[in-house]
Amino acid sequence: MKHSFIVPRPKRLISAELKLVLFFFSVTIMMLVGSYLYLGYKTYDFVSQRHAIAQKEEELNDAIANMQSQIKEIEAEVKIAERITTDNTVMKESIRNLFDLVPDGITLSRAELEANALVLQGITPNKDTYQYMLEAPLRSIFHRTYTSFSPAENGWYRFVSTNYLDDENKTEGAE
Repeated sequence: MKHSFIVPRPKRLISAELKLVLFFFSVTIMMLVGSYLYLGYKTYDFVSQRHAIAQKEEELNDAIANMQSQIKEIEAEVKIAERITTDNTVMKESIRNLFDLVPDGITLSRAELEANALVLQGITPNKDTYQYMLEAPLRSIFHRTYTSFSPAENGWYRFVSTNYLDDENKTEGAE
């Protein structure tokens, strides 16, 4: 008794449709595992890069702090150099003014310039020439002027003039 128009096929435990479904499931699982492994690697790589960047940032911050301290030191040295240059310029002008102040008849043999004092040694033809030509301008500049004379062999006079500038802070405090 045949009721079927086709020949029956043998039945298998795993059919072609089931094989196809299992294949797609295994491909999907492999894709999920691959994605998981890829994301795990990328996370590890990101963490290591973050640590490297944090370490580099710390090194750069240390370098910046070092440079800022060097800049401060250089600025302080520049201020010192400017002060020295200014002091040298003032000293140079003071010396030039001192030698412009000495008249032609008086010869200086020694001049010591200190912060608040000037010591001059030299020879003058007579005491009056010294007093009118050099001592008067010195008295207008310095607060205290002391001069001593000694006769020289040629009839001229050797002189030692000590001139002092009083400290402005001491004179103000004394008043």
